[in-house]
Amino acid sequence: MNLRPIIDEIASQADDFLDGVTNRDQARAGISELITMDYPQLPAIDRKLISDQVMAILEDESFFNGGFAGHSFDDESEAHDED
Repeated sequence: MNLRPIIDEIASQADDFLDGVTNRDQARAGISELITMDYPQLPAIDRKLISDQVMAILEDESFFNGGFAGHSFDDESEAHDED
């Protein structure tokens, strides 16, 4: 089965269903939940592959950078205070 359309669809929706997610573990859990709900017929190995590929796409797109999902603004302000 070609999983690319499912991977692309989930990755394109990430901004919506991962709104408010603060770290990678939460993102992976949200992706897994979405896959389980929307594609229950898929075997576990395919669901894991989809999850891994969506996470890789989000990493490539710097989804977890910028203060909201990757790290807090507090960490950033502490770095500036040390200058």
